[in-house]
Amino acid sequence: MRAALTRSLRVSLAAGAALSAGAGTAVALGAPSPARFALAGTALAALAAVIGESVEAVGERVGPGGTGLLQATLGNVPELLVGIFALRRGLLEVVRAALVGSILGSCLLVLGSAFVAGGLRHGTQRFDPEEPRLYASLLLLATAALLVPTLAGHLSGPAASHSGVLSDVCAGVLLVVYACSVLFLLRRRARGRAAPGEPAPPFGTPPAGLAAPVAVLLAASGAAAAVSDWFVAALTPAIHALGLTPTFTGLVVVAIASNAVENAVGVRFALRAKPAYAVSTTLSSPLQIALLLTPALVLLSPLLAPAPLTLVFPPLLVAALGAAMVVVTAVVYDGEYTWVEGVGLVGLYTIVATAFWWG
Repeated sequence: MRAALTRSLRVSLAAGAALSAGAGTAVALGAPSPARFALAGTALAALAAVIGESVEAVGERVGPGGTGLLQATLGNVPELLVGIFALRRGLLEVVRAALVGSILGSCLLVLGSAFVAGGLRHGTQRFDPEEPRLYASLLLLATAALLVPTLAGHLSGPAASHSGVLSDVCAGVLLVVYACSVLFLLRRRARGRAAPGEPAPPFGTPPAGLAAPVAVLLAASGAAAAVSDWFVAALTPAIHALGLTPTFTGLVVVAIASNAVENAVGVRFALRAKPAYAVSTTLSSPLQIALLLTPALVLLSPLLAPAPLTLVFPPLLVAALGAAMVVVTAVVYDGEYTWVEGVGLVGLYTIVATAFWWG
């Protein structure tokens, strides 16, 4: 297996292992919470490099769409565990902000950074817009599903006293939409891999030569999950020590740290003139957060948290999410991007983050 991995991937593996060991040592020795918090976040970022390079190896065999789906699925494992650990500690406000922050971080900060990197190095980049348009449409749908219980809860209408049931219904619908979207995308990609005049390969048939990169993906994702546990354990004392508000911490700090797996991949693909991979990989992650991770945490929360997690978010948070999804849809709709559009996306993320600095 070692021979199947590139030298840079072996170096990234060594760095990720060393930093993860350092974070574990800090936890074992009882280091101050800000130090444990920072070390765990750094280890997650290092593991992002490992997953980024192994995803690129997978992408050479399964294409951009399959790369995005596989990367987002494995990459979101730490985010799921961060959410579970935070729910067990009753940090509902942090969890809500982190879920929205992960979506905003991927769609604005990461996608914008990829556009800046790819646009400055290679000029205007063009890609097939069909799949990104579908992703953007589904993200808009998910935002609408979050908006309904939020408005019902804050407008004090008849549904306000049933926010838990309404959230469960919305979560169930989002899971159904996610399952249908995965089935649709995988079947279409299978047909797309067939040669002209030949039948599509059987649904679910894995491409050859995936053993080594997939093994690395699984190992790095498992390590990221362990580091996420240490990260959440230091979260509350670090918030108090650093003077941060729970909402800002969830929206920016937790979202970026737990979403670090995706932060490196889209930019890496953009720098290597692979715009289709950059866009599909980056948008796959927030789509899975919106349609899979968020409803899963809502339905699991009665078993995990002192109080159930509902989809009643702060109105400004949902409004910012809706505005961001409209902007992202407009940017990807024409099938090309420039570095200036990337600057705009990063700028919008900065504005939203600033709006929540005070809580």
